[in-house]
Amino acid sequence: MLKGLVLSGGAGTRLRPITHTSAKQLVPVANRPVLFYGLEALREAGVIDVGIVVGDTQAEIEAAVGDGSALGLRVTYIRQSAPLGLAHAVLTAEEYLDGSPFVMYLGDNLLRDGITALIDRFRAATCDALILLQRVPNPGDYGVAELDGGRVVRLVEKPAVPRSDLALVGVYMFSPAIMESAKAIRPSGRGELEITDAIQHLIDRGLVVEPHEVTGWWKDTGRLEDMLEANRLVLDVLEPRLDGAIEDSTVEGRVVLEAGARVVRSAVRGPAIIGAGALIEDAYIGPYSALSSGVVVRRAEVEHSILLEDSRVEDLDARVESSLIGRGAAIGRSGAKPRAYRFMVGDSSSIGLV
Repeated sequence: MLKGLVLSGGAGTRLRPITHTSAKQLVPVANRPVLFYGLEALREAGVIDVGIVVGDTQAEIEAAVGDGSALGLRVTYIRQSAPLGLAHAVLTAEEYLDGSPFVMYLGDNLLRDGITALIDRFRAATCDALILLQRVPNPGDYGVAELDGGRVVRLVEKPAVPRSDLALVGVYMFSPAIMESAKAIRPSGRGELEITDAIQHLIDRGLVVEPHEVTGWWKDTGRLEDMLEANRLVLDVLEPRLDGAIEDSTVEGRVVLEAGARVVRSAVRGPAIIGAGALIEDAYIGPYSALSSGVVVRRAEVEHSILLEDSRVEDLDARVESSLIGRGAAIGRSGAKPRAYRFMVGDSSSIGLV
């Protein structure tokens, strides 16, 4: 039986200050936690038994996912002692995996086309690993694969001088053979057990590692820019739905207005999503905006941004754009008139502009 292993234990340092108070895998894209997209992709591929590797944010992850039944899954939580690398996470899950083949999915990654076809291919194959690759302009930021005639010959983690532009996407499929390789490697210069080293060990053992080049979009949402881009890509395929109240306002394009949300004397131009209980008053919400439940935007303009639960943006005379605003944060205006704003605001912050 194929199991799932979802990694959700990283610290999310590139998304601070948001991740000082929230797990990076729970930051929402189109008002759904990033983590849920991966869990749903596993369910759709028929992988029901899923272990979630957690760290210091375990309580928050468990509160969001529960036992997995709401997502059609059976979830087991696996505590990793410290973020010591992806191969270390595999070893941490050895008892849970119990000799089963498995698909490992990084909890802050998004794949447009899901993984159903790839899992079907892995189930039918005789390989010991199937790795997903995509061509990127900055391969030095990723694990990089070198191919020879369609065969994986070398993997290097974040090389200083990449010999390929093929980056490893955050989804891997393994036979139980990966355990022996993960135990055989030593920590890298970063002090981590790298999954690239473990896969290279499989190759050195003469085992088969198959590559698959992803042609649809893939996003690692570890940075603000990638989070906003993922939000844009998901909103681009949004199915419109207007369950909230629209009063003396215009709503154009693909817009989701959740029940209990109100748009009053305002303009909303999709694609955009506005969560339950949100209030948009005397305001403008532009394309690629995702406003979570309880958000208030009053006498202000917001575009291409993510506003988390119960945040407030009020009385601004320049547009808020390309921003990620944390839960309970309040942005208001006082004093002089700066003409442009760009924010990455931590949870429960309050900012007055002067």
